[in-house]
Amino acid sequence: MNTNTTTLQGILSIAALICIVVGFFNLFSPEINHFLYDKLFYILIGASFFLQAPTLTNKNFVYPMYAAAALCIVGAFMKPDSQLAVIKTIGLFGGVLMSIFSRPKLTRNQ
Repeated sequence: MNTNTTTLQGILSIAALICIVVGFFNLFSPEINHFLYDKLFYILIGASFFLQAPTLTNKNFVYPMYAAAALCIVGAFMKPDSQLAVIKTIGLFGGVLMSIFSRPKLTRNQ
């Protein structure tokens, strides 16, 4: 992964964290909080997963990571009261799990 992609993914992740914190603490009007907490957060996380997918060490997770990114982004545009809106949460958990289990193995010098 080149430096620009790593930097962009870091910026997206930090922006997503800011969205979730601001939305959780209701720092703005209900409309803005809803946008930050239920929409923008998932769009940013989906974009981050999209950038991360080609860099995964376990190549079996590349296409599922793209799918997780798509679920996050598509789910963010669904109506909150829709039964299909849960796909954004499924995409989030799937992407996080793939990120954790596809990390490079640490080699320890003995």
